[in-house]
Amino acid sequence: MRRGESSSKKVVTKEEWEKNLREVKIWKEDMNRLVMNFLVTEGYVDAVKKFLHESGTQRILCNSCKIVIASLITELVGHDLRNAVECGHVEDAIEKVNHLNPEILDTNPQLYFHLQQLGLIELIRAGKVEEALEFAQEKLAPSGKDNPALLEELERTMALMAFENASKISVEEVKELLNDKQRRKTANELDAAVLKSLSDEKCPSLPSILKMLMLEQNQLDEKVSYPRINNIVGATLEGPVI
Repeated sequence: MRRGESSSKKVVTKEEWEKNLREVKIWKEDMNRLVMNFLVTEGYVDAVKKFLHESGTQRILCNSCKIVIASLITELVGHDLRNAVECGHVEDAIEKVNHLNPEILDTNPQLYFHLQQLGLIELIRAGKVEEALEFAQEKLAPSGKDNPALLEELERTMALMAFENASKISVEEVKELLNDKQRRKTANELDAAVLKSLSDEKCPSLPSILKMLMLEQNQLDEKVSYPRINNIVGATLEGPVI
């Protein structure tokens, strides 16, 4: 019995509790939808792809999705938008995403900045210094004024122009901006934003369910001594101490 508990409380042993849990029917399809809901609303594109494959179906419908997730991955995210970014065609990518949903970039200034940052890098890569300076002042500087972190990224990008040959930059942190990894990083960010925009629910259901679990346990504590889940990550049953 825990300290402070009333001796009149009913005590449920771990064996009894586990037996009752085994009798609860949980449908696999419902669990798949719950997991998919979390992955979609959080924008984990790669995880969505992997889950679609490992779950044994390529057409899992999620309550929070307006369309079939598989179609989204293969037709929208997987092709035109991502290819445009990875090929350095930034304006084309921006046009495509605005055609899909203008609110994606309107409500995500950091993503818009990173796309424009790629545009600036492409100008610097092509040696168009004057055009790059004008582009940075017009497209990127306004965002930097309101966000110190973005201003720091802009300054780091502008440092590319301090070298006569950008491909031979010796400063590793700046040189990384010319690497294809920068394009893929921004493409992943765009993937996640597009995926989340196609979700009716903006918040995942799983955290709410876990909060409800803890609330219900706290209320049950007043009446029954039973095995609790104190560690959500491990989901292990603890107690009751008799």
